[in-house]
Amino acid sequence: MRVLLALGGNALAREDGRVRPADQIAAAEVAMEAVADLVTHDVEVVLTHGNGPQVGNLLVKNELAAHVVPPVPLDWCGAQTQATLGLVLMNALEESLTVRGSARRTATVVTRCLVSAQDPGFVTPTKPIGRHLTDAEAAVLVARGETWEDRGAKGWRRVVASPEPLEIVDAPAVTALVDAGFIVVANGGGGIPVVRDGGGLRGVEAVIDKDLGAALLARTVAADVLVIATDVPAAVLRYGSPEAEPVGRVEVHRLRELAAEGHFASGSMGPKVEAACRFVRATGHPAVITDLDSIVDAVEGRAGTVVLPD
Repeated sequence: MRVLLALGGNALAREDGRVRPADQIAAAEVAMEAVADLVTHDVEVVLTHGNGPQVGNLLVKNELAAHVVPPVPLDWCGAQTQATLGLVLMNALEESLTVRGSARRTATVVTRCLVSAQDPGFVTPTKPIGRHLTDAEAAVLVARGETWEDRGAKGWRRVVASPEPLEIVDAPAVTALVDAGFIVVANGGGGIPVVRDGGGLRGVEAVIDKDLGAALLARTVAADVLVIATDVPAAVLRYGSPEAEPVGRVEVHRLRELAAEGHFASGSMGPKVEAACRFVRATGHPAVITDLDSIVDAVEGRAGTVVLPD
């Protein structure tokens, strides 16, 4: 069985959100214990991950150093975090596997994802990223070509496009490594967004939704199951209310009905639900939304929100 396991960016941070190097290493060690359990259950695993907190750190460095050095573009931020988190995950996973007597090899692919230059998000960027700044701080970055919005009392915040992921450009490399027996980390943060430019590709200032990118990668590598690991055991109806109710086994059409009713927040569970539905609709295979502690059971359909074909 081949599983695409998508880790949220916060799975690589402390519970309080801190992302010092030591915090990220410690969080990765915990996460990779669960992955090693999957591997030792004879499951073929491909990993992807979020990178929001890590890109956020790079953006702070951009802001603080903007008077001295040019800010690093977002596609570079994506590449840097893919490589760094890949290193951290590989080290942690190999250590966990060694303890279990496994000699499986790991690899990370710095992965580009094709988007359309005509995507409407480039005309009207709406995806907020990074921290809030004062008028004066934001003005420095606006002068360098970035788009910032006045958010009132909180200050200014940068907004960028979040285009639809169309194609995993480096899928052949990912698939070749998987077929050669590697546990591969790929398409982190939804992929590095690129557009076609003449005969080649160029990076763009955008952020691809990591969950939609995971669904596309899962289809591309012919995964039998997509598992989206988050910080709750399942998607929840009426989240935060006394009538809160976890969603168990559910068909795609019903889950989309629940989403249309407003049960899943657009900035958190909503993209995960949409990604799961897309994968199931496209492949006829199940998808599961759950936490790391439950992923072995989730792969076998015994835990989490299990999304099934209609």
